[in-house]
Order: sequence, then structure tokens, then C-alpha cells
Amino acid sequence: MTEQSPKPVVVAVGHDPFDGALAFAAREAARAGAGVRLVHAVHNAPVGPRLAPPSDAELERIGRQVLDAAVDHARGVLDGVPVSSELRVGGIVPSIIEMAEDASMIVLQRRDLSALKRIVTSSKSSSVAAHAQVPVVSVPPGWSPDPEGARRITVGIDSPYRTGQVLSTALAEARSQGATLHVLHAWSASQPHADLVIAGTGTDSWVSETSDHVRAAINALGDEAADVSVEVEVRSIYPADALIAASRKTDLLILGRHDPLLPIGSHLGPIARAVLRDAECPVMLVDPGSKRRWKRRSWGAAH
Repeated sequence: MTEQSPKPVVVAVGHDPFDGALAFAAREAARAGAGVRLVHAVHNAPVGPRLAPPSDAELERIGRQVLDAAVDHARGVLDGVPVSSELRVGGIVPSIIEMAEDASMIVLQRRDLSALKRIVTSSKSSSVAAHAQVPVVSVPPGWSPDPEGARRITVGIDSPYRTGQVLSTALAEARSQGATLHVLHAWSASQPHADLVIAGTGTDSWVSETSDHVRAAINALGDEAADVSVEVEVRSIYPADALIAASRKTDLLILGRHDPLLPIGSHLGPIARAVLRDAECPVMLVDPGSKRRWKRRSWGAAH
């Protein structure tokens, strides 16, 4: 049987700098023996009542210039990682998702927007992460990889009983990079009934019992958890605050997005959106209903 080629790592590019996203993607692609695919989408946005919208041919010409410049830049800074590209005329978010259907992950550079712009401008990272079937990584501005490699990966989980796929992804990432996996569960008294639950058992008992549940969920994964150093932390604190604080001392933060019963609506809650906006390390959003499968040579929980 012919062995399939490793799936590419997709990087969505535009007019903004994307060096952080490119560095993250190159590291992941090199580890998997895969290539990096740069994708760019252009769409016919309204330009005013008196101006005729550009034709698809004109949009494609403009988009090709942007994409070609990005490819030239990527090939100039990457060493030994194959670079390919794809252009699409259409809606930006659906086009990125479609161009990454055969990819292992989508990597995006987070824009450093002001508070006002965050209110009036929709986040493409959040929109892509909310609907893509492959993991989506948002890389903050100014981020660069540690030359010694990742030493600590954090996975945020909400319920230990329904985070198996997210834990599985996090364990695979930690094993592949020889990193310690920090499993973080935070539960705020502001969440429904949380204060009653904690008060009924006592904080120490609640932390101990919840830690046992988390470790049981990890042990249930069997061999997937073998040879991975795991630290479990359970805290009574607003989850977004705990996760953002953890991003300051970890190399990668993994969350699982919502898996709602209805196919419409957002798959990201306020906590995941806050983390995507303010985290100081790359954030990987994982679909909890699908398991990430990689072909590796050497060799993840939304609220």
C-alpha cells in the first residue's frame, strides 16, 4: 500500500505581517515531515454607492500579488520546508476553511487590535476557529519560538468527562515535543451553582476530588498518556483569567471549542474568545468531536 504524504500545515496570509504564524507552522510542518501551504482569500466587499465593485479577475490579480509576495517571503526565511500556495475568490472565512480541508491544522497571525476595533471588527481567527474541522492555532503578535523547543504545554479542560479528544491532542503534542503537559481546570464561583458545589464539600475536598477525576480521564487514554510528564492543576478562579495567566509561562495553550447540538451559531464561548484575544502564547482550538491524526517522523477545552 502506498504511504500517504503528511498533511500540510496551512497558514492564512493577508496584508499584515505573519512571521509568528509562519514560524509556528514551519516548526510543526518540519516535525511532521510536511509542507507549509500559504492561502489567501479575496472577496467583493462593498466599496461605496458610486464605485463599481471590482471584477473577479481584478480581485484575483490583486490577491495573486499579495500571495506571491507572501510566498517569496516564506521561502526566504524557511529552510528546508516546502512552501506551496492557493488563492480563492470568495468569503474569507469559508474560503480559508475550504482550502484547509486536507490540512493538519490552520495557523493564523492574531492582529493586535485596539479595544474599539475589537468591538466593531469581527475576528477572523475566532470565526475560523469556530467552524473549522481541523485544529486552528492563533499566534499572538511578536511571538517567536523558543530555540530550545517547547518545554511546557497547557491544556484547559472544563468537564473531565467530555474532554477525551482534547486531552488526546494535548498528550500527542506534549509527547512529540518532549514537553511537560500542564492540565488546567478552573471553575469560578460566578458560574451557575459552582459556589454551592464548592461550599458543600469544602474547597480542599473539591480540589482533591476534581483532581482525581481529571487524572482518571487521563489514565483512561491508556498508552496515549504513556511517557508524558503530566501536571494537574485545579483552581477556583474565573477560567479565562487562569488560562491567560497560564499563557505567560507555557509554550502552547490548547482548548477545545464548543460542540453544540445545533450546526448553527458560535462554537466559541466568551472564555475561549477572551483567551484568543489576550493570550501571550499560541492558542490551539480543537474540535472535541474529531481526533487529530498526524504522520510524524519522530515522533486540545472551550467554554
